[in-house]
Amino acid sequence: MTTASLALIGHLRPQRGRMTAGVLLGLLGSAMGLAQPMAAKHVMDDMGRGTPAYGPVITLSVLVAAGGILAGLGHYVLDRSAESIVCTARRQLTDRLLALRVPVVERTEPGDLISRVTSDTALLRQSAPQAVSAAVTGTLITLATVVMMGLLDAVLLGVTLGVMAFVGIVVAVVAPRIGRATRHTQEAVGRMGAALERALGAFRTIKASGAEQQEAQALYRAAEHARRTGVRAAAWEAVSATLSAVVVQVCFLVVLGVGGARVTSGAIGVSTLVAFLLYLFALAPRIGQLVEGVGQFQIGSAAASRIREVESLEVEDAQYGREAGTSRPQADPLPARVAFRDVRFAYRPGLPQVHHRVSFTVPGGGLTAFVGPSGTGKTTVFSLIERFYDPDAGHVLLDGKDVRQWPLAELRAAIGYVEQDTPVLAGTLRENLTLGAVDATEEELRHALRLVRLDAVTDRLPRGLDTDVGHRGSRLSGGERQRVAIARALLRRPRLLLLDEATSQLDAANEAALRDTITDIAGRITVLVVAHRLSTVTTADRIVVMEAGRVRAVGTHAELLEADALYRELATTQLLNGR
Repeated sequence: MTTASLALIGHLRPQRGRMTAGVLLGLLGSAMGLAQPMAAKHVMDDMGRGTPAYGPVITLSVLVAAGGILAGLGHYVLDRSAESIVCTARRQLTDRLLALRVPVVERTEPGDLISRVTSDTALLRQSAPQAVSAAVTGTLITLATVVMMGLLDAVLLGVTLGVMAFVGIVVAVVAPRIGRATRHTQEAVGRMGAALERALGAFRTIKASGAEQQEAQALYRAAEHARRTGVRAAAWEAVSATLSAVVVQVCFLVVLGVGGARVTSGAIGVSTLVAFLLYLFALAPRIGQLVEGVGQFQIGSAAASRIREVESLEVEDAQYGREAGTSRPQADPLPARVAFRDVRFAYRPGLPQVHHRVSFTVPGGGLTAFVGPSGTGKTTVFSLIERFYDPDAGHVLLDGKDVRQWPLAELRAAIGYVEQDTPVLAGTLRENLTLGAVDATEEELRHALRLVRLDAVTDRLPRGLDTDVGHRGSRLSGGERQRVAIARALLRRPRLLLLDEATSQLDAANEAALRDTITDIAGRITVLVVAHRLSTVTTADRIVVMEAGRVRAVGTHAELLEADALYRELATTQLLNGR
C-alpha cells in the first residue's frame, strides 16, 4: 500500500464507526435491489401461467421502496462522516500551521498552504467516504449479483465474467494515472493561490505602479497551468468511465444475442433471460461504481498526501499549543533582564551571517535603544529574543536563562512585541486589542487606548471598539495601526517590551506623547527599541550601536556623541534622516 493511501486511511479511521453504519445501510438497500429481478421473474412466471401475481407484485413494490429508503439513509450517513473528516482535517491543519516555525512559513508560499486547508480537504469530502462505500458495497453486491446470475445460467455468466476481466485491466492501468494527474492539479491550484495572495498582499502597490495587467498575466499563466493539469486528470477519468460504459453495453448486446439463441433452443426460458438481463442492468452501475470508487480513492489519496506534507513541516515546541500566549501576569511583573553572549546567526545555511559574535547586556528596567545603519541586525535581535529563530552559536539569555530552555508559552507571555510593519488583523478593533489578552477588562482597554492616544479616535468610530478595521487594518491610518499594535502589546502586561520602529508613522505631537508614555513604562518594565529617530534615543538609559552585524559601542547619548564616530555621524544626520 502506498504512502498516499496510508495517509488517506489515517483520515478515515476516526470515522470508521459512522462509515461502517453508512456502508451497511447501503448494503441493505443494494440487497433489496438484488432481490428485485427474482421477484420480477416470479411475476412473469405467474402471468405466464395465468395466475394472479398480487403477492409477487407487492413483494417487488416493497423491495423497491425499502431499497431506495435504505440507500438514501446510507448516503446521508456517509456524507455526514465526510463532513466530519473534512472538519477534523482542517482543525489539525490549522493547529499545525499556527505551530509552524517562522523560518518554515517564510520559505513556503502562503497561498499554497491555504489551498491545502481549503481545496485539498474538500477533495477528502468528495472522494473518501464514497470511495470506501463503492469498494465495500460495490464489491460485495457485484459478487452476490454474479452468484445469482450463475444460478440462472452459467453460460451467460461466463460471457459476463469475460467482460468484467477486461474492465479490471482498464482500471488497473488508468487508476494510478488519475492519482498522479490529480496531485499535479492540486499543486497547480496551490501555485495559483500563492500568486493571488501575492497580488492581494500588495494591492495598493500594484495599483500605484500601474501593474494590474502584469499581475493579471501572472495569474492567467497560473490559471492556464491549473486548467491543463485539470484537463489531464479529467481525460483519464473520462477514459476510465467511457471504457467501462462501452464494455458494459457490449456485454449487454452479447448476452442478449447468446441468451436469445438459448431461449430459441429451449435451454432457458424467457423469464430467466429477463431476470438475467435485469441482473446485468444492476451489475452495470456497480461496475461503474467500482471504477469510479478506485478513481475517487486515487483523488483522495493525492489530497491526503499533500495534507501529510504539511504535517511533516517543522513546528515549534510541543508545549506551545492553542491556548499559549493568552494568559497574562496578574500583578505588576518584575522587569526582565536580557543578554547576548557571542551570538552568531544566519537566516539560512549558505547566506551571509547577520550577527557576528554579538554581545551586550541589558539590566532589568529602563529604556535601551538599538541604532545603526539598515541591515546591521537590529530587528534580528528581537527575532532571536522571541525565538522566531535560534542562534547558530552563542546564547540569548532572559533573566540569565537561555531562551531555548524557556517553555515558549511562558517566554512569549513575558514579552510584548510591536513589529516594524505593525500588522493589524481583519476584524474589529476590540479583537485586535485583545489578541493574546482575551481576559482584558473594559477598563484596561480604555486605559491602554488613553496611553497611546487612541481614545479620541475610538470615540469617533461608528461602533467604538466593535468597529471593523478592514483587511489588514485598511480603514486605519498608518499611525493608528502603530498605536493599536502598541496598545495590544501593553495589554499583555509584559515584563519586556520590544518596539521595532514603533513610532515611525506618527506625527510629532503623537510621537512626543507616546515617547513620554514609553519613558514612564520603562520605569516599571524593560523596554528595547529599534529607532531611526534621534528624538527616540536621546532619553534612552543606554544605546547599543550596531554595524555590520556587530555591537560597535554601548553608552548614553552624550557618551556616544563624544566617543563613537558612527553614532556622531548618525546623530548629525538625525539617525538616518528620521525627524
